[in-house]
Amino acid sequence: MPRTPSSASGGTSRRSYRGIAILAILALIVVGAPALIGAFSGFERTSGGEVAVVRDGGPLDDNKVRQVIDPGSGVAWIGWWSQIHRYPAQQRFYTITSNSGEGEKSGVDVVNVPSSDGVNMGIEGTLYFGLNLDHRTLESFDDKFGTRKFRSTNGGTYYPWEGDEGWSAFLDQIIRPVIDNDLRTQINNFRCAELVSSCALVQNNSAGQQAGMPQQGNNANIAKIQNAVNTSLAEDLKSTLGADFLTNIHFNLSRVTLPTEVQEAVNQAQAAFAKVTEAQAKVAQARAEAEANKARQDGYNKCPTCAEIEKLKALPQGITVYAPGNTGGVALPTK
Repeated sequence: MPRTPSSASGGTSRRSYRGIAILAILALIVVGAPALIGAFSGFERTSGGEVAVVRDGGPLDDNKVRQVIDPGSGVAWIGWWSQIHRYPAQQRFYTITSNSGEGEKSGVDVVNVPSSDGVNMGIEGTLYFGLNLDHRTLESFDDKFGTRKFRSTNGGTYYPWEGDEGWSAFLDQIIRPVIDNDLRTQINNFRCAELVSSCALVQNNSAGQQAGMPQQGNNANIAKIQNAVNTSLAEDLKSTLGADFLTNIHFNLSRVTLPTEVQEAVNQAQAAFAKVTEAQAKVAQARAEAEANKARQDGYNKCPTCAEIEKLKALPQGITVYAPGNTGGVALPTK
C-alpha cells in the first residue's frame, strides 16, 4: 500500500529529532565529561609529610600560584584543572658515602678534594635540612625551581616535585655543588697527616711542618672542618638559591679517607714497620740473652765451685757415677 504524504513527512521529522538528540548527547559528552573530570580532580589533600603548591591550570586561567596546602590537610578545593606540586615537608638528608647503595647517588659516591699538601682526600658525610614551609617562600621556590626540570644521574629529566627522582635530581644539580665547594675550601686548610695520621708514613715529615710545633689530633681537625662547613654552608646555599628556601641546615662529616694508591703505600709502610719492629725485638732478645750469659760466666769465673754446683744440678736424675774431666765419667742407671 503506498505511503501518504503525511506519513512520509512524519518519518522525516522523527529522524531529524533523533539526529538532534544524538548531537546533543555527543555535545554533552564532549563538554560535560571534561567538566566532570575537572570537578573531581579539583579536590586535593596532603599527607603529614608533604606540602603542596597549587597553580591555576584551567583553559581560561593563568598559570600563577593559586594557594599552598599545609601538611596533613583535609580535602580542599583547588579549582578546575589546577596543577598541584607536592614537596617534602619533613626533615630531609643528602648522604655522601662510599658504601654502594646507601647514598643519595647510586654506587660509590665520595667528594674528592685536595689537602693543602696536594693529597686528594675522600670526604663522606650527610647534610640534614628542611624545606622552608612559609607560604610566600614556598611560592617563590616553586616559581624559581618548580617550573623547570633537572637532569638526574640516570639521564632522565624531572621537575623537583616529581617524586623522589625529581627531588634527588634537584639536589644533585643545585645543592651538591655548594657542598663540594665548601668542603674543598675547608679541607685545603689542612695537610693530609693532620686529617689522617697514617698519611705521615708516606710523606716527608719535614715538609710544611714547623719544628717544635705540636700536632693536634685528627678528630679535633675534622671537628673544625665540620663546624666551619656548618657556618658557611647556610649562607652559601642562601646565596646560590636566592633566598632561605632551606632551613635547619647541618652537615655531619663522618669519614676522611686516602686515595687508593696512597692507602696501599700506607699499608706497605705499616707492614715494613711491623717487620722492623719484629727484627728489633729479636735483636733486643739476643742482646739480653748474651748479657745474661756474660753475667753468668763472670759469676762462674769468680766462683768456680758455684759453676760445679750448677753442673751437678743440670745432670739427669739417677746418675750413679760422675767423673769431672773424664769424657766417660757419667754413668746412667741401667734398667
